[in-house]
Amino acid sequence: MPPPATATTAAAAAAPSPLAEHPPLTVLLLNAAHAIDHLVLLIFATAVGAIAVDFGFSRWEDLMPYATGAFVLFGLGSVPSGKLGDHWGRRAMMVVFFLGVGAACLLAAATRNAWQLAAALTLMGAFASIYHPVGIPMLVQHTSRPGAVIGVNGLAGNLGIAAAAVMTGFLVKYFGWRMAFVVPGFLSFALGLLFWRVVPREDAPPAKRAPKQSDLPRVELVRAVLILTITSTCGSLVFNFTTNGNGELFADRLRAVTADPAVIGALLGVVYVVASFTQIVVGRAIDRYPLKRLFLGIVAAQIPLFGLAALLHGWAFYAVAIAFMAFVFGAIPFTDALIVRYVDDRMRSRVAGVRLAVAFGVSSLAVLLLGPLVKANGFAFLLALMAAISAVAVVAITRLPQARK
Repeated sequence: MPPPATATTAAAAAAPSPLAEHPPLTVLLLNAAHAIDHLVLLIFATAVGAIAVDFGFSRWEDLMPYATGAFVLFGLGSVPSGKLGDHWGRRAMMVVFFLGVGAACLLAAATRNAWQLAAALTLMGAFASIYHPVGIPMLVQHTSRPGAVIGVNGLAGNLGIAAAAVMTGFLVKYFGWRMAFVVPGFLSFALGLLFWRVVPREDAPPAKRAPKQSDLPRVELVRAVLILTITSTCGSLVFNFTTNGNGELFADRLRAVTADPAVIGALLGVVYVVASFTQIVVGRAIDRYPLKRLFLGIVAAQIPLFGLAALLHGWAFYAVAIAFMAFVFGAIPFTDALIVRYVDDRMRSRVAGVRLAVAFGVSSLAVLLLGPLVKANGFAFLLALMAAISAVAVVAITRLPQARK
């Protein structure tokens, strides 16, 4: 006869079993969503030269500010997206993400002037705002290796950036800039329908689940989120300046090498692909070493690289560009990894949403100012400015508390 159950064993039997990791297809679709998210937001930046000619602008710099609304909504939309993700459900919000982004791409392709395109891009930014506060918390909620998972997810997002450079350059050259929006639009629709069909429904929204880790003291949590918001804002500014400006920066600095937009797009795509693999290395390191020290070293390395790039042209510039983009991309996983360690899953989407709203909202200024800054001061000034922004991030990182296990 088995011994009577003690209170401890009874409680253990009553406790819910740990959730299994996501099925591989769910993980694949969540990573593909990250690629789509970054791809669609950079189509305009890659095709801006062709769009400017079609809409009667004499300089591409004069058209860049029309994309500002997309990045403002990309940031501000993170707050309601995060709240809906926690309270309504992350799976449902991801279906909205795929279908909404697809519809916005097709609207952008149908526009006939700059203001219509600005409206379509703004709508795209609103739907694109769903992914980061919803998709990433959904991806890591069942894993015991958040650094590695976030690293692979970051690689997927940056491969989307590379795809934007290569695919948009090819489509613009051979089929026109409108097709550069149409193809990703239909791809997003297809992935959304697949996601809806194969991803299991959630048993309950995250906000209604039992806690998995103890909450930080409120003062320490507020301090951590504040500093993360500062570092994230600096990182987002640098990210937007580089990813939105690299197409024209490479055209300027590689002028002696090639003037073919398809070749420049391919060279830029190679930079993004090579640099993206940094996130795999960083993600694995996050699970093994202190985050603060790693974060500090990677951001600090950006400062001399931006300074050196400001002085170079041709293939020498191209080599340094691979290096500075590797460190820009390498810094991306840290904020999400720190949120995983500080914040319980019940409220990660909301905390991420607030942090992203501030960071992406402020960094949308990069898109607004990019054209005027380059037009007035040149790319050397822009590269020096990014070095200064990285220096501010370094100071903020030194104030981070030690991350919890």
